[in-house]
Amino acid sequence: MIIGIPKEIKNQEYRVGLMPSQVQILVQQGHELMVESNAGCGVGISDSEYALAGAVISKASKIFECADLIIKVKEPQEKEIAMLKSEQILFTYLHLAPDIHQTNLLITSGVRAIAYETVKASNGSLPLLAPMSEVAGRMSIQAAAHHLEKRQGGSGILMAGIPGVATAKVLILGAGIVGLNALQMAVGMGAKVTIVDKNIQRLRELDLIYGNKIQTAYSDEHVLGQIIKDSDVVIGAVLIPGGSAPKLLKLDNLKEMRKGSVIVDVAIDQGGCFETSKATTHDVPTFELEGIIHYCVANMPGAVPRTSSYGLTNATFPYIQLLANKGFKRAIQEHSDLRGGVSIYDHHLTCPAVAQSQKRPFEEILTMLG
Repeated sequence: MIIGIPKEIKNQEYRVGLMPSQVQILVQQGHELMVESNAGCGVGISDSEYALAGAVISKASKIFECADLIIKVKEPQEKEIAMLKSEQILFTYLHLAPDIHQTNLLITSGVRAIAYETVKASNGSLPLLAPMSEVAGRMSIQAAAHHLEKRQGGSGILMAGIPGVATAKVLILGAGIVGLNALQMAVGMGAKVTIVDKNIQRLRELDLIYGNKIQTAYSDEHVLGQIIKDSDVVIGAVLIPGGSAPKLLKLDNLKEMRKGSVIVDVAIDQGGCFETSKATTHDVPTFELEGIIHYCVANMPGAVPRTSSYGLTNATFPYIQLLANKGFKRAIQEHSDLRGGVSIYDHHLTCPAVAQSQKRPFEEILTMLG
């Protein structure tokens, strides 16, 4: 199989889809690897390292023309979708639920698109979303602490406080992987943290681990409204796999918050979990509404591409090997976790969560495979 690794072109995106050591393994297994020139420069990997591993250094147009399997990190941009071909395999983060335009373009292309974020293990976990959720969860507290600074438009509160002066009050919405990593960082910085979730068992577990270092609360609209009013930072960390995130923080909530407070919407890739969110970039990461600083960067882990790339490829590589060595149909038929990631197949939408979010029909992938 010919496997292509194009350079990411999304704003401020420096991650790369495979490491040279992984390229070498695939070459040894009989595959041809094409890597776009400078694809790894953002993480400190040179073209010569990929070449030594056995890859052919090429242009993007040649990669999209020749590759059977394209490995990316972020969703393809319009100029990339225009180069995709029917029956080509695309393996990357897609986040289609809030993006009807991209969905339509991919359906039209005839590509077979597998989304990292909906590959689901037998225990219900999302193994390819997990490493970036860890990065984004930890970064969310860094970002919040930075934007609380007066120079950034914040209220001028130090997250950790000092002796005799109160610490920042942090509210984390969701106790999944993002929320747990945000919690770990916020507690480590000495903030006063409340974490909210609908899973009582998860809240019990966190109470046993952190004790009186944190507060837990069941996710109830009235309770949330009361806590939000007194929060300096709100982290949106909720997820519906493949679907649009629920809107937990409303415009009316903003009006009751202290001016200069910061909200970080980590769910922005899936449309955001705050009613007032809109995607931002690393170039202009925030905007202000009702005096509240919104941080809604859609590719947060792209800011730390070396950590993110190694973490991501450690998780994706076993699945890449399955696709390369078994081919699309056999890999999908034999591995239900990989099958759950198939979002677009031969001009059809095959992810029910995306279909539900966009209110459109979908096809069962197994039926279509025959």
